[in-house]
Amino acid sequence: MRSTQIRSTFLDFFTSRGHRQVPSSPLIPSDPTLLLANAGMNQFKPYFLGEVTPEYRRATTIQKCARTSDIENVGRTNRHATFFEMMGNFSFGNYFKADAIAYAWELLTQGYDLEKDRLWITVYEDDDEAEQLWRKIGVPAERIQRLGMEDNYWSMGVPGPCGPCSEVNYDRGPAFGREGGPAVDGERYVEIWNLVFMQYQRGEGDKKGNFPILGELAQQSIDTGLGLDRLAAILQDVENVCTTDLLMPTMNTVRELAGRDYPGNGEEKVSFQVVTEHARSIAYLIADGVLPSKDGRGYVLRRLMRRAIRHARLLGIDQPVLAPATASVIANLGDVWPELTDQANLIEQVVTAEEDSFTRTLTQGTRLLNAAITRTRESHSGSLPGETAFELADTYGFPLELTVEAAHDAGLTVDEDRFATLLDEQRKRAKTGGKAKTAEALRRQDTYRELSAHLPRTDFLGFEHLTSEVTVLGLISGGAVTTSAPEGSDIEFVLDRSPFYAEAGGQVGDTGTLRTEDGTLLRITNTQYGLEGFRVHSARVLEGELRTGARGEATVDADRRKGLMRSHSATHILHAVVRATLGEHARQQGSLVESDRLRFDFAHFSAVTPDQLARIEAAVNGHVLDDPAVRAWHADRAEAEAAGAIALFGEKYGDTVRIVDIGDFSRELCGGTHVAHGSQVGTFRLLSEGSIGSNLRRIEALTGHGALRHQDTERRLLDEVSALLGTRPQNAPASLSKRLEALATTQKQLAHLRDAELRSQAEQIASAYRNVPGGRIITQRVPSLGAADLRSLATNTVSHLGEDVAVVVLGTERDGKALLVAAITPGVLATGTEAADILASAARAVGGGTGGTGPVASAGGRRVEALDEALTVAAKEATCMLDR
Repeated sequence: MRSTQIRSTFLDFFTSRGHRQVPSSPLIPSDPTLLLANAGMNQFKPYFLGEVTPEYRRATTIQKCARTSDIENVGRTNRHATFFEMMGNFSFGNYFKADAIAYAWELLTQGYDLEKDRLWITVYEDDDEAEQLWRKIGVPAERIQRLGMEDNYWSMGVPGPCGPCSEVNYDRGPAFGREGGPAVDGERYVEIWNLVFMQYQRGEGDKKGNFPILGELAQQSIDTGLGLDRLAAILQDVENVCTTDLLMPTMNTVRELAGRDYPGNGEEKVSFQVVTEHARSIAYLIADGVLPSKDGRGYVLRRLMRRAIRHARLLGIDQPVLAPATASVIANLGDVWPELTDQANLIEQVVTAEEDSFTRTLTQGTRLLNAAITRTRESHSGSLPGETAFELADTYGFPLELTVEAAHDAGLTVDEDRFATLLDEQRKRAKTGGKAKTAEALRRQDTYRELSAHLPRTDFLGFEHLTSEVTVLGLISGGAVTTSAPEGSDIEFVLDRSPFYAEAGGQVGDTGTLRTEDGTLLRITNTQYGLEGFRVHSARVLEGELRTGARGEATVDADRRKGLMRSHSATHILHAVVRATLGEHARQQGSLVESDRLRFDFAHFSAVTPDQLARIEAAVNGHVLDDPAVRAWHADRAEAEAAGAIALFGEKYGDTVRIVDIGDFSRELCGGTHVAHGSQVGTFRLLSEGSIGSNLRRIEALTGHGALRHQDTERRLLDEVSALLGTRPQNAPASLSKRLEALATTQKQLAHLRDAELRSQAEQIASAYRNVPGGRIITQRVPSLGAADLRSLATNTVSHLGEDVAVVVLGTERDGKALLVAAITPGVLATGTEAADILASAARAVGGGTGGTGPVASAGGRRVEALDEALTVAAKEATCMLDR
């Protein structure tokens, strides 16, 4: 059974049993506690927690998932992967254990025709009910095993919904391992389907992975996950996930690049599978908007890419591997996952640029490693320091495995224990910072959850109204729910309805005022989502005391909102123009929409040229002047995508979406506020364009009043410059150019005169040398000179002394600082003495330090009164050194 039929069989089975088919969410989750989507239930978390009431009580999905916790097992087992499709069915308070178990058994044994006597079941150690249900359905007791929390209790790994689970495992036979069931051998008895009985909520865990159960969820629900890869391997009777129809075309590409067949075992087999499996993960991550970077999900992608490249090199593949490998993923799976095809150009350019960069890294790392190996040998040590290995890995991205391998070839070991210690310290530092942020986010969410448990969702009126009569339903002060807040308090509050737009989609939240019937006045400083559909207003109580239940009038800052609308519409226009100018890959990766100002991040691989920037700015203003109509409409997600609406990376959308059209050139899913006609943007002024990370660019621009103010400032500056030049504004560039050319000519002439003067002065100083045992010395205080001129004077002086063994030390006072320069002839340098050695004591005398190596050194300090003393000290030092 091919993977396409496996998917359709699963979806048909559950949709025919009343489940709503829900599209996969992106790999970039909306949940701030998750780095990447790692389970089918992620997008349904608010439903399980009871924060949002779903439109349906049963759902089925095929969810894209990325997990790197088992990355080291990829290629070493038959079942592990960093990307997989999780087929799942879900119940939100509708059915529970009995139906979930019955559905799973029926689909596996009838829909997929798996042999019943090869199916083994594990249940949580205390779950008597689950075991009885399996026995009732026909599974004998000897094929049901009870396991502990580590194996049969599920959570996302962070606070949230959780519960005991029951896993269905398939016996692949004696060729795959030992007898004894899944408790004995996970390779032979491979887990294919996990049924989670979602009924509890967990808290933050400790270092050992233990976590408290905070209580029961409002309703018992079901979350299941059937791994497509593993089931495909069984139904297609192949050894592992890389030899199913999901990955075999990519494996064949790797085989062609390596010039040999895929081996049955050994380290080469591991490398073949790593390159193959990681290529799929890489393609999907980039298609969903992840780009390589130094941290977060971008680092996950970079790690996968570098690991794949390294294993390709181990296979002897010296040519680019990621571009052809990901291209085979797109060709094989693009029909099922159209985002792969849509982002094919982006994927190719990202992997090509990253592989080029890492190839240079490997070259540089190899050079540094060879130098470290030489130093280690010269020190007669048999072990390369862990600090060296860590620096190579952390600073230069050079993998530890390559360091160990190269050291071994040189007859050395690597202090891997020290490396592990340094790595652990780094991880703890990163984890501490990350945990603090996560803990704060979770604390705030808990407070919002407490408040929202008895409050309705906010009715948003802001598309039509900027003022409305409202009632204060909930109040938060100092991070805790309260009923009142006195004058001067900084608070958060929730209204029954609100004209205030909550920050989303890049658009910042509205500000304004709330005046209650009893005269209390609040300045609203921000509006954000506490939970989905739950608007939280941040404010300061300016007058009076605010109490829950208070009624009043909420008013949005109208001028600021208009500026936000101008910028948001301009962002949509800019997005369309950037794609038209640079290519479809140049899609929006992020944005910040402020009043009359915007920031736009997009995928691209080189600096945008001045000509391209000029065309982009002109095209945006051209669209604005054409005054296109701006229209918002609603449709279901599938209809919107069929109509060509662009969904932005990382944004979360429901089943029904809002689409914003600007003319016939821009159509995006968007929940933000916009102008009614393009001309209301006013004008668009591009300020800057630059890199903000690997393959990621940023444009900053002004709109409306912001652009007009900027243009007015530039006009006034031009008028001032023109007046100073004594010419008209249109002639200012040419006039300034002529003056700069004349200035440059004059500066060159002055420099030549200065050089001649210094050479003449050097000749005079050189004649004043005095003989000491072993050579000649000149120490002299000269009139005020800058550091560069003093250095030039010293080197010119020493050159006049020819090949003699001589030392020149000059000192001067400049801008309240004592400056010293020492210059020595090659004869002195040959004795092992450097100029800095002569100035060391003199530098301390003037309260400073030395700089420079070899024949010339400088020193400086604030003790100007000690300059003559310092020259005397330097003369004594030079005399001693020459007399050795």
